[in-house]
Amino acid sequence: MKIGILSRNSSLYSTQRLIEACKNRGHEYKVIDALRCYMNINSEKPEIHFKGEQLSGFDAIIPRIGASVTFYGTAVLRQFEMMGVYPVNESVAISRSRDKLRSMQLLSRKGIGMPITGFASKPDDIKDLLNMVGGAPVVIKLLEGTQGIGVVLAENRKAAESVIEAFMGLKANIMVQEYVKEAGGADIRCFVIGDKVIASMKRQGAEGEFRSNLHRGGTATLVKISPQERKTAIDAAKIMGLNVAGVDLLRSSRGPLVMEVNSSPGLEGIEKATGKDIASMIIEFAEKNAQLRTTRTRGRG
Repeated sequence: MKIGILSRNSSLYSTQRLIEACKNRGHEYKVIDALRCYMNINSEKPEIHFKGEQLSGFDAIIPRIGASVTFYGTAVLRQFEMMGVYPVNESVAISRSRDKLRSMQLLSRKGIGMPITGFASKPDDIKDLLNMVGGAPVVIKLLEGTQGIGVVLAENRKAAESVIEAFMGLKANIMVQEYVKEAGGADIRCFVIGDKVIASMKRQGAEGEFRSNLHRGGTATLVKISPQERKTAIDAAKIMGLNVAGVDLLRSSRGPLVMEVNSSPGLEGIEKATGKDIASMIIEFAEKNAQLRTTRTRGRG
């Protein structure tokens, strides 16, 4: 097979591991920077060019699209889809999961457990907004934030009001969520491929840090998940339309709560924590489904 890896940096751990897995399984591969691509959009023969070369002959494409380049990255992926290339994750599913507000609404509609979440645009809504989510402490999140950036824990009501006013003064889009105290600054990352959780790890925040992101100094350890947690992770990925996803759960007194569904989950932390060759599992999934040309969201824009 000829596999394209849509990544801006070939030296990243996740990209390197996918390259190794392609080599080990005897596939031809090419790392493609989406921002260096340009497209000929027409109804008869859509084309993608990259550094002066026309890209063609790909059987599958593995998108590793960073949050900051979602718009252009998904446009390039959509062009590959128009050319008949099988995407491990489809463009519409990635766009859906990257919109935090939309993704929470979709999960809510399907009855998936999640932290109580509020959203507002006017400063005079703040008091009622805080009441809606159960009052302080609350977690305030920038909708565009990634890797724990733009996430603030406000431990009392006055602090919460000040932070929300500051964000709104900058015209930033924010969500306000209940703080799940019993989670103890930890979350569970479930790595989903197809309809299975193939690996899971517990991420624990550093001392004095409520965010568990590994980029923020958190640590990762192997964890056994419950059947309910497994089902929640699989259902959340399916609702987003993602074949490969990192689903982040909080353990709460009312069961697992979904914090986020990540369409480009990193491989380093979970491979090292679990000892599993997840990169090869992704390539195996691409092998199987590129032949079947199976898609979940085809025709939905």
